Amino acid sequence: MVDLLITAGRVLTGPNGEHLEDGAILVAGSTIAAVGPRETLEAMAPEGLPTRSFPNGTVLPGLIDSHVHLAFDAGSDPVAALQSSDDETLLKDMANRARQLLSSGVTTVRDLGDRNGLAVRTRDLIAAGSLPGPRILSATTPLTAPGGHCWFFGGEVEGADAIRALVRRNVDAGADVIKVMATGGGLTRGGPAIWQSQFSAHDLRIVVEEARRAGLPVAVHAHGTEGIEAAVAAGVSTIEHCTWMAEDGGFDLREDLVAAIKAAGIHVCTATSPNWRAFAERVGPERAEELFTSMRWMAQLDVPMIAGTDAGVTRAVFDKIASSLDFYQYLGIPLAKIIDMATVNAANALGIGSNTGRLAKGYRADVLVVDGNPLDELDALNRVRLVLAAGRSFGR
Repeated sequence: MVDLLITAGRVLTGPNGEHLEDGAILVAGSTIAAVGPRETLEAMAPEGLPTRSFPNGTVLPGLIDSHVHLAFDAGSDPVAALQSSDDETLLKDMANRARQLLSSGVTTVRDLGDRNGLAVRTRDLIAAGSLPGPRILSATTPLTAPGGHCWFFGGEVEGADAIRALVRRNVDAGADVIKVMATGGGLTRGGPAIWQSQFSAHDLRIVVEEARRAGLPVAVHAHGTEGIEAAVAAGVSTIEHCTWMAEDGGFDLREDLVAAIKAAGIHVCTATSPNWRAFAERVGPERAEELFTSMRWMAQLDVPMIAGTDAGVTRAVFDKIASSLDFYQYLGIPLAKIIDMATVNAANALGIGSNTGRLAKGYRADVLVVDGNPLDELDALNRVRLVLAAGRSFGR
């Protein structure tokens, strides 16, 4: 049964900006039934079918935010806010944040660390239709060293047996991806330096081996080049942040590692905050450009990158993914490729490219409609008119 016909000035049908002018899609339940020229699909549609028309708009796949933390509040001290909330309060807050993501056109998120399986509970409530929100891929409890980055999520491990045990517990808890903190991070007070390694390549291989037994990918948080090298050697699926930091406060950019990342099919999620422009203004243009050098370098070397916002950390709000995507335009990446980073490329990197990330017959009806043409101006993504997540409508 066909439920809805959507027509628009253009419909993005594939990667690299492939699109139809004056196109349409038919939605049947949670699935896309057909994509094609407006006149053709209007002729196919049953009489009286509900129709939404956007002659000046664009239909594109729902966006994928590959790095969020629903348990954080994006405030000045998200760790303190987390620690002061009981689980039931936090669950309600996470539901509200999921709704904010959906309102901005995000229909899939990868939550890379939370407490007590709350992201899995949120995921399941959304999947059951009890809450509005995007599809959630949950990492449950991230692995970290004793006293290491994000220790407060409860994932401190040391040694092979403890590593294997936590991966197995995460699998049993319903994890969709395994997350490990290979280096320190700026959010954890008193923890290791942001560049400092927390696990060896051998440790990370144990994580990957155990995750693969369960058919799960591994996402590795790595700022320091040493941690990046260990992640590549271990054969992880994605590297988060990947800022190439060195002990002296500079950057250790290694083209041999870039070549290894590309050869292994590893994707990098820089997890750029929507607040990046304000950050650049605070530190000044020269320092900002210095800090962004490694990102520009990766873009120039065509490292496979996917979009993520790190939503939940300080000033990384949940409804501004377009602002994060603007960072990639600043790096000089073409708009069509940026959209791919948040749709088809992200879906493939996350292992869900067979059913989402593009508009095609048989795919999930994860659909975004915006005013204007994001192939010409990225700001069009801020003008959300309609969102479907697995066929369920969330409109403005």
